[in-house]
Amino acid sequence: MGFFSFLGRVLFASLFILSAWQMFNEFDANGGPIAKELTPKFTAVKINLSSKLGIGLPDFDVRQFIATIIILKGAGGLLFVFGSTLGAFLLLVLLAMTTPLLYDFYNYKPSKPEYTLLLNDFLQSIALFGALLFFIGMKTSISRRQIRKKTPKAKTV
Repeated sequence: MGFFSFLGRVLFASLFILSAWQMFNEFDANGGPIAKELTPKFTAVKINLSSKLGIGLPDFDVRQFIATIIILKGAGGLLFVFGSTLGAFLLLVLLAMTTPLLYDFYNYKPSKPEYTLLLNDFLQSIALFGALLFFIGMKTSISRRQIRKKTPKAKTV
């Protein structure tokens, strides 16, 4: 059972680790190809939030956001392989930050072809989020059970 658990974590984390490696290799002075995709989305979010909040939001550097994504994917994936709940929490933060921003199906009408593609990717990220929550829940319940079992019983002489 231990080997299959490790293999499952390796396969799950490989999605994040390989993606971080690819983003790191493509990262340049402009932020790479993902910066071209994220810049208009950040602008749209900034306009929506500033109109709803009634205040002007400061400019945000997309390159710093991409660097944060790379660090969270790499570090979270590596820690997750070794069974760390910190790695799972880092990946949860990553998915919470990027999923609504990258897969903005809500900005399209259901009749558009982009809607279906973005909705599928959004739901896949939600499934990954749920798998990470399941991992954290199982990890904490196992450690609680082991603590209760290890209490020594007093012997009478």
